[in-house]
Amino acid sequence: MAITQVLLVKPVEGLGGEGDQVKVRAGYARNFLLPRKIAVKLSAANQRHIDALKKRRADREQSEVNGAQELGKQLEKTSLAFAVKTGEGGKMFGAITATDIHEKLAAAGHLIDKKKIHLFTPVKTLGQHTVKIKLHADVTVELSFDVVSENPIEPVAAEVAPAAEHTEKRSERRPRKETKE
Repeated sequence: MAITQVLLVKPVEGLGGEGDQVKVRAGYARNFLLPRKIAVKLSAANQRHIDALKKRRADREQSEVNGAQELGKQLEKTSLAFAVKTGEGGKMFGAITATDIHEKLAAAGHLIDKKKIHLFTPVKTLGQHTVKIKLHADVTVELSFDVVSENPIEPVAAEVAPAAEHTEKRSERRPRKETKE
């Protein structure tokens, strides 16, 4: 199979970023990358273009990291509280999920992609919890939030278990009837 070297003008998921020289199959380059102006053929004349793309990529990545760090500092100052309905003994009805955290952050004015919130299991208990938010490959913030009861917590009523009158052991039951096939 024919392989061609191309210079990426735009980042391509799983292939590389802008300014990267990559080897791809000739058909992929000819039918997809080149017509959409995602890549250009590699030649000596493109060397200046390569340098400009690498500089632009470095500037863009630095601005993304700076923006993520600023957003991380703002998130560390943010405190979230969730009021949930509870039953006897403080047992929660439902759970707090990444979607709930995303909605609270959006209401507080922080626009973050929901996929960046890494809450591995839904929160089903009252108290203080933390969640990791990955803003950038180099910037991760831990956000703490409180889950409190909306109504007063009622103590669990101690139930006295009646004597096990209706419980039968397997050995006391009638044997099963065998069916003939």
